[in-house]
Amino acid sequence: MSALEQTLADYLRLRRSLGHDLAESAWMLPGFVAFLDERGMQTVTVRAALEWAQAAETEGRTTTIGPRRMTAVRGFARYLTGLDPATEVPPLGLMPHRPHWRQPFIYSPANIQQVMAYARHHLTAPLRSATYETLIGLLASSGLRIGEAIKLDRSDVDWHEGVLLIRESKFGKSRLVPVDSSVVQALARYAELRDNLQPHPRDPSFFISRTRKRLIYAVVCPTFRQLITGTGVGAEAPSPPRMHDLRHTFAVRTLLSWYRAGVDVPAKLPALSTYLGHREPASTYWYLSAVPELLALAAARQETVWQEIRP
Repeated sequence: MSALEQTLADYLRLRRSLGHDLAESAWMLPGFVAFLDERGMQTVTVRAALEWAQAAETEGRTTTIGPRRMTAVRGFARYLTGLDPATEVPPLGLMPHRPHWRQPFIYSPANIQQVMAYARHHLTAPLRSATYETLIGLLASSGLRIGEAIKLDRSDVDWHEGVLLIRESKFGKSRLVPVDSSVVQALARYAELRDNLQPHPRDPSFFISRTRKRLIYAVVCPTFRQLITGTGVGAEAPSPPRMHDLRHTFAVRTLLSWYRAGVDVPAKLPALSTYLGHREPASTYWYLSAVPELLALAAARQETVWQEIRP
């Protein structure tokens, strides 16, 4: 372990002890430290931070990853200044966040089955294939964020009530997420296989890796991309399907089912917002404009309301 790797481990340990959620920094910063180590650099410089942050966008990733990288580096650099006065802290505004609307890919039920089946048949290790098949099914059927799913511990599943405990999610809030009985059954099948194949895990996590530890985003994300590429799902889509689009799909299909059933959607939207863990219902309203079919249904419903109230 290099000196910078040890310093990063100390930094993350300190921040966690203070109650900070460092999920993003924990998977981004090791790459930055490796970037510095490869160049023989002992500390952070503004030039190195900018080069590393910009590399993410030139590699074809999203336009938000660069600013997020810079934010992670800035926090680490501030910590380093107390240890090495030569450290340079990247100034605010050096790489501002540029909001970019990206049309979500809405998976069909057949798409989801394809990806799950591909994981089952093409990930050769039995536990790994079961882990990804079950994880994808859970994301599609519950709308959980991937970070929430891999953070689940065994004790977070209430088998009797069919409820998942999501602890300290994106905005530091915990919530209870009820799931369908079929989901509970799928989770139970996975748990039985997991316990048979890995009876002595190193972490209490519900989903475990081949190393008997908790899954990490830096591994799950590229694995999911491999599955998508292997199936050909979304090959003709304007933007490649992402894992997060499973969450979008859940929300959109929930809203579509409500509109088609004639439900009072505005009245039920706060409940969906709470279920998804959004900070406010306004975040959930975004889905109304994300898919043309939803927008058309919402407009038609509004037109019906106006006709009813016109004199």
